[in-house]
Amino acid sequence: MTFHGWPLEALDFYEGLEADNSRTYWNDHKETYQEAVLAPAEELLARLEPELGDGKIFRPNRDLRFSADKSPYKTHLGLFFEHGGYVQLSARGLASGLGMYHLAADQLERYRAAVAEEVTGRELERVVAALTADGVPVVGRDSLKTAPRGYPKDHPRIGLLRHKGLIAWREWEVEPWLSTPAAAEHLLAFLRGARPLKDWLDHRVGPSQEAPR
Repeated sequence: MTFHGWPLEALDFYEGLEADNSRTYWNDHKETYQEAVLAPAEELLARLEPELGDGKIFRPNRDLRFSADKSPYKTHLGLFFEHGGYVQLSARGLASGLGMYHLAADQLERYRAAVAEEVTGRELERVVAALTADGVPVVGRDSLKTAPRGYPKDHPRIGLLRHKGLIAWREWEVEPWLSTPAAAEHLLAFLRGARPLKDWLDHRVGPSQEAPR
């Protein structure tokens, strides 16, 4: 199974879905989804799994139980890999992320302690600075507007302390290489370059030990 990139029909499919997010549109274009979107995604899994671990393709259906927006379908394709790495395709192009998107309560406690501690906090500062210098944005998630409880507002790393998640995130607009095998190489280059952030988070924060709800 060889990854050849996503054809332009995949982008057209999502552009149409953004305009008409209905079951009628989906059913009328289901074959396009399967051939132009899903099949290349399965090929990409096979291409990246040897390096990134087992991958999964997220379901296209939205979870409507707690949402005021009752649009039935996601307007993007999402893939996730066991050893770290998220890939997203939409009408606007390709995107990828690496890190910890949402920190559970026990992870957040360890994250803040590691950021506040001088040695480990400076480690993270250096990682973020190096990635930023290489053109890889590091994005905080669900960030507080003020200092978290127990930490001074004038802490030298208050910006990092406010985050409840931290990821490297890269977006690519639609380019000709998206329809070629080079799309996989762009993704791998980004994910390899962002690995120091994931390594710091894995080492200093680790997985959540909380029991699943």
